[in-house]
Amino acid sequence: MKEKAAQDTTLKKKSVLREYAEAAVIAVILALFIRTFVVQAFKIPSGSMEPTLLVGDHILVNKFIYGVKIPWIRKTLIPVSSPRHGDVVVFIYPLDKSKDFIKRVIGLPGDRIEIVDRTIYINGKPFDDKYGYYGPGQRSAPGYTRKDHFGPVTVPEGHVFVMGDNRNHSYDSRFWGFVPLSAVKGKAFIIYWSWPHWKRFLHVIH
Repeated sequence: MKEKAAQDTTLKKKSVLREYAEAAVIAVILALFIRTFVVQAFKIPSGSMEPTLLVGDHILVNKFIYGVKIPWIRKTLIPVSSPRHGDVVVFIYPLDKSKDFIKRVIGLPGDRIEIVDRTIYINGKPFDDKYGYYGPGQRSAPGYTRKDHFGPVTVPEGHVFVMGDNRNHSYDSRFWGFVPLSAVKGKAFIIYWSWPHWKRFLHVIH
């Protein structure tokens, strides 16, 4: 009887351990699924999106909004929607695929983009650039830098034109070109934590 009781106790312990192990495996798989296809956390490392996003902001990115993509090959499996003018997006930097960048979408496929004295024109009409910020910066002769005057260029199919909100301190499409839609990971939608800017906790990104 004692041996049977000891065996039952051992089996119960193994059963409990197995349940914990299965729960842990399921939790890991679920977390990986969510991170890959639904939402992912990022930390802002530079000031290229100031004042919209500050260094130290921790953000969440909606990866489902632009469709379900097959990892690694970045092919859209289930299309949902496409980026719009003004969306703040995280994407794979075209010149170094090991890096992720975050910028604002300015131009969509087919748009004709031109910047004249810091005013952005899309298809000949001024863009509602309410988030663009030009901090202190030097100008070169005859008075404009590439940040103040650019184009015109036409965004090719399957690509977007992006810029950082901190226009004088952003390395973006004005310098290295367009972003393939397949490289866009998702849309930034909320600051879930920020240090030392703690008042930005749960701040919605526009």
